[in-house]
Amino acid sequence: MGCGASSPAQAPPSGGGGGAPPQAAAAAGDSRIIDNQLERMKQEEEGKIKMLLLGAGESGKSTIFKQMRLLYGTERSDDDLRMYGVVARSNIVVAVRKLCTHLRNLGLEEELDRESRENEDLEGGDHSAFTCRQAYDELMAYLVDNTATAAEEGGVGAGEKDWVGQSPRAGLAANNDAKQFLAHHESIRILWQSKTMKRVWDKRSAINVIDSHKEYLNDIPRIASPDYRPTTQDVLIARVRTTQVVMERYRIDGIDFEMYDVGGQRSERRKWIDCFDQVTSVIFVAALSEYDQTLAEAKRTNRMVEALELFRSVCNNRAFANTSIMLFLNKRDIFAEKIMYSDIAAQRPFSDYAGPAKDFDHGVLYFIQKFKDCLIDDEFNDSFIHVTCATDTNNMEFVLDSTRTIIMTDNLKRSGFLGAD
Repeated sequence: MGCGASSPAQAPPSGGGGGAPPQAAAAAGDSRIIDNQLERMKQEEEGKIKMLLLGAGESGKSTIFKQMRLLYGTERSDDDLRMYGVVARSNIVVAVRKLCTHLRNLGLEEELDRESRENEDLEGGDHSAFTCRQAYDELMAYLVDNTATAAEEGGVGAGEKDWVGQSPRAGLAANNDAKQFLAHHESIRILWQSKTMKRVWDKRSAINVIDSHKEYLNDIPRIASPDYRPTTQDVLIARVRTTQVVMERYRIDGIDFEMYDVGGQRSERRKWIDCFDQVTSVIFVAALSEYDQTLAEAKRTNRMVEALELFRSVCNNRAFANTSIMLFLNKRDIFAEKIMYSDIAAQRPFSDYAGPAKDFDHGVLYFIQKFKDCLIDDEFNDSFIHVTCATDTNNMEFVLDSTRTIIMTDNLKRSGFLGAD
């Protein structure tokens, strides 16, 4: 009745056509298993959400990256926290170097002398060992001009064990700066509390100090303590320059997410193209507060202008033709503070600003329109724009949850599973 086997008890002849040999049948079964695994892997890969963080340097990309881990990932290990402890202390020293140099360049040393004399004369003034002028002189000698010798430096008190210690992961420069912090933290505290330094801080846009590091400077004794363990906020505001592509995976509500963080400085952008393949969404981060600042790597280039040009090139890049692009206008808290004393219209690139001075809403809407003007087509939905504070976990939880929903919905639309609006 056909060419099948004659009975269950009879084996087909070797090499005959009565049925597949056991080896062939096993191979066919293995092949089906492999095919099924490959198909499953393909489906998982197609269902994965790949998010890419782009933007200029110091816009807050890495802080958003850290917020994702805080909200959806694993807790930091003690080794992580020790590394961030070294970085926090190092960040303070970097800020103090810039601020002390700026104080001198602004010609405010005589004002510091007057303040020191006034404090000595006032009953209830600062009776610590150093005046603010003496603290400044010490910091200039050890941290800026390097005229003091290492033998004169102090350190952690005898018998005290510092929990943070050293961290090879932080790098040699950061560890050295952290040691300098422990040796001079009291002078840093005294100088930071001076009225003269507050004036220097208000003029910080010229020296590119990280704005959020004011939180560190306001909390010197805690960070100098031998028992210091970095808090979540300390980790979020810690500044470590991103010099390589960093990726973390999360599984949220049954969906796999991959988020990529890349360096934003000009020298790092050549690495971006390696991450462009099969990107589901780009989150472009720009700092609202940088409208009056220049690039660290190009002192004549306004940071906001750089962000606008970069956004234009990303949005109009053919690699992202079928990619959701979200715009995070970050550092809204610093922007709200800065517009009180730094007029938007006074900045040459934004002299066309016609809104009232010191008005947060008008300022934000002005810059939103600037970014919209970068687009070739006009299909950028307002729901894709968020005004954020990356160091505020509650704000970022809401924004990232909304972003996740929008990205998944947009991805389904692009795949044809949902109709277009």
